[in-house]
Amino acid sequence: AHSYSRAKVKFNVNRVDNMVIQAIFLLDTLDKDINSFAMRVREWYSWHFPELVKIVNDNYLYARVSKIIEDKSKLSEEHIPMLTEVVGDEDKAREVVEAGKASMGQDLSPIDLINVQTFAQKVMDLADYRKKLYDYLVAKMGDIAPNLAALIGDMVGARLISHAGSLTNLAKCPSSTLQILGAEKALFRALKTRGNTPKYGLIFHSSFIGRASAKNKGRIARYLANKCSIASRIDCFADGSTTAFGEKLREQVEERLDFYDKGVAPRKNVDVMKEVIENLEKKDEAMTDASEEKKEKKEKRKIEENVDNEKSEKKKKKKSKATDDSQTKKKKKKTKTEDDE
Repeated sequence: AHSYSRAKVKFNVNRVDNMVIQAIFLLDTLDKDINSFAMRVREWYSWHFPELVKIVNDNYLYARVSKIIEDKSKLSEEHIPMLTEVVGDEDKAREVVEAGKASMGQDLSPIDLINVQTFAQKVMDLADYRKKLYDYLVAKMGDIAPNLAALIGDMVGARLISHAGSLTNLAKCPSSTLQILGAEKALFRALKTRGNTPKYGLIFHSSFIGRASAKNKGRIARYLANKCSIASRIDCFADGSTTAFGEKLREQVEERLDFYDKGVAPRKNVDVMKEVIENLEKKDEAMTDASEEKKEKKEKRKIEENVDNEKSEKKKKKKSKATDDSQTKKKKKKTKTEDDE
C-alpha cells in the first residue's frame, strides 16, 4: 500500500511537471506566431495607412489601433478618446488622426478592410490568450516549484524544468550541469575544438547575470546554479510548499553581487538556512496555537449550545407539565360540577 501511494504521488507530480512543460512550449510558439502575425498586419495595413507604423511601434498596440481606425478617411476628432485609451497618450492619438487626414496610402475596398480587421482581431485574441497562459504558468510554478520561481523567476524556472524533463530530473542534476543546461551544442563544440567551455545556458536569461560585470559573469552563473539546484531539491523533496527558502536564496545571490562589486562579505549558507528553518518553525507553532485556540473556541461554543439546548428543553418540559396540570385540574372541576348536579 505504501509503494502504491508513493507511485501515485510520483504520477501526480509528473503530471503537474508536464503541464508546466507544455505551457512553456506553447508560450514560446505563441510568441513567435504573434510576432509574425503582427508583422503581417503591419505590412497589410501599411498599404492603406503607411504613416501609422512610425507613430505606433508596438505590434499589439498597432493591431488594436488599426481595429479602431478601420478606414483612415473616416478618422475624426471623435476617435481621439478611443485612441488615447489604447495608445495611452493624447498627443499620439492626435498625431494619428492628423496623419490619417494627410496619408499617402491607397484606398482599400470594404472586403479588403474586413479581412484586415478580422486578422487584426485574431492577433489581439492570441495576445490576450498569451497573457492568460502566462498567468496559468505562474500559478502552476507557484504550486510545483515556488522556491525556484522566487529565486530565478517563473519563466526561467519553467524553462529549466522543461529542459531537464521534470522537476525530479532537475533536482538530481548537479549544479555544474544545471549551469550549462541549454548550452549543450556550445559545450560539445568546445570539447571537440578544445576551446573554452560555455559559462552559462538558460540561466543567462536571469537578471542577476545581466547585472554582473563581464569578468564576474561566470562566477555569478556558477553561484546562481548552485542556489538553483538547492531550490529545486527543496521544491522536489520537501513536504510543504513555501517560498521562504527561495526568497532567502535570492537575498544570498544579491549579497554575492554586492561582494563582487563592493567587497561586502556575504552571510554563510548554513546560517541563512538555519534562520529560515527557525522562522518556519515559529510560524508552524503560531499556526498550531491559533488552530488550538480555534478548536477550544469551537468546543466552548458547542458546550454553550448544548447547555442552551438543555435549558430550552427543560423550559419546554416545564411548560408542557404546567399545561397538563391545568388541563387535569379543569377536568376534575368539570367532573365535580357534574357530580354535584
